[in-house]
Amino acid sequence: MKAMILAAGRGERMRPLTDRLPKALLEAGGRPLVAHLIERLARSGYTELVVNVSHHADMIERELGDGSRYGARIVYSREVQPLETGGGIAYALPLLGDAPFLVVNSDIYCDFDFARLAAAPTALAPGAGLAHLVLVDNPPHHPGGDFSLGAGKVSADGPGRLTFSGIGVYAPALFARVPRGTRCQLVALLGPAMARGLVSGEHHRGLWMDIGTPLRLEALALALATRGGR
Repeated sequence: MKAMILAAGRGERMRPLTDRLPKALLEAGGRPLVAHLIERLARSGYTELVVNVSHHADMIERELGDGSRYGARIVYSREVQPLETGGGIAYALPLLGDAPFLVVNSDIYCDFDFARLAAAPTALAPGAGLAHLVLVDNPPHHPGGDFSLGAGKVSADGPGRLTFSGIGVYAPALFARVPRGTRCQLVALLGPAMARGLVSGEHHRGLWMDIGTPLRLEALALALATRGGR
């Protein structure tokens, strides 16, 4: 299964740090955020990677290169302007192929075992499902959560809401009606799919951090310093 890393956003909440660097290249533990993610993906067997880029795209491409230093092969999906998550994935479909694929936000840090998702494409066979999401406990900055999980299905409404981790496996059909090169939010596609019972999910109860602000980046750097950078 191929994997896509979302790295095209401007990182407005990270300014002024992201005025000079793309968010994916901000460092914690002596390495860029995206490098931590690529290493974990490669260790889990995901070696065919697509990285979408826009803001400071050249810097990301120079830093990551072809991915060989990480034991992976990286190709890039360049967006003139960031297309939001749904639009960015739709734009990259020619690079991702016809089979279900994994997508991960570049601004998270977690101990999730990506190898657990190897069976997800079977559940996303044509007509069976369109997405499989990894949900986590609600962090302090997002107490209301995003979605509910019950009997393995994800819904937009319901009790015991959890937060979307930024990790998901998607069938290409989810993005089939998004005109290539247009902006589209992922939730606009997931909502109708949930209503049809076509979104499954699981609850990751381990380490997960959304590195969306300078303070959270500092918190991650401190945590990694106590663990030797990993």
